[in-house]
Amino acid sequence: MIERKFVAQRTKEFLVQEYIEENLKRVGHSHTKMVKTPLGVKVIIHASRPGLIVGKKGQNIKKLTNAIKKKFNLENPQIEISEVENINLDAQIVAEMIANSLERFGASRFKGIGHKTMTNVLEAGALGVEILISGKIPSSRAKRWRFYKGYLKKSGDISQEGIRKATTNALLKSGMVGIQVKIMPPDIELPDKIILKSEVEEIVEEGEESADADKDDKKPEEDKSVEKKNSKEDEKDKEKSQSKKAKDKKNEIKENSSVDKEDKKKKEDKEDKSDKKENGNVKE
Repeated sequence: MIERKFVAQRTKEFLVQEYIEENLKRVGHSHTKMVKTPLGVKVIIHASRPGLIVGKKGQNIKKLTNAIKKKFNLENPQIEISEVENINLDAQIVAEMIANSLERFGASRFKGIGHKTMTNVLEAGALGVEILISGKIPSSRAKRWRFYKGYLKKSGDISQEGIRKATTNALLKSGMVGIQVKIMPPDIELPDKIILKSEVEEIVEEGEESADADKDDKKPEEDKSVEKKNSKEDEKDKEKSQSKKAKDKKNEIKENSSVDKEDKKKKEDKEDKSDKKENGNVKE
């Protein structure tokens, strides 16, 4: 009984994912995940252009949530959209980009499209990439074209789980064209990767040297900070001394002005007295 519940849950998740993929074609949709929460079911959609999925004022998300709720009988579904960081390392988005460019420019430019996407994927940091385009390209006879570069695992557990795969279709005038993309990401751990002891020692030595260099770099930075503090303190002292000098000058000027005023008054009093004496002598 428990196994049947798990199988039914997985089939429901697969159907929901398939329905979302059909509705979100050519929008940069990568993949979807379903997570159970105490409030209900949380559907996480990974896409390169979340604005097109959201729509104006969230109309597209509301329509999608209502459709999922009615069709699959989900309790309180909540849709969350997360943006894909690196588009060129996602196989599904790369396959959709190839399909869009083929539908836009036609089958005559399929080689340029394949080589350009391959170089973009490798420049993004992928270890290897393989693009397969099969169909009536460029003639009326069906062929299979392969664009391959880098290192790519073809067998083993890594080829099943580690490598990112995606398939999609493009509708052209000549007919339907199938596109298959395989990308080997840079963060994959390979079991056949061997590291020699000499390489390990070199890595350890480089790490120690870098740590010492960081310490040496920190010391002059500390010295610079101390020098900056001292220079700031010197500037403050200079400003204080300048302000004191200016105040002293102002006080001196005030004192001098007051002394000058007193001298002027005394001179005026003396002149007045002398004038009065002269006037008295003249009267006599």
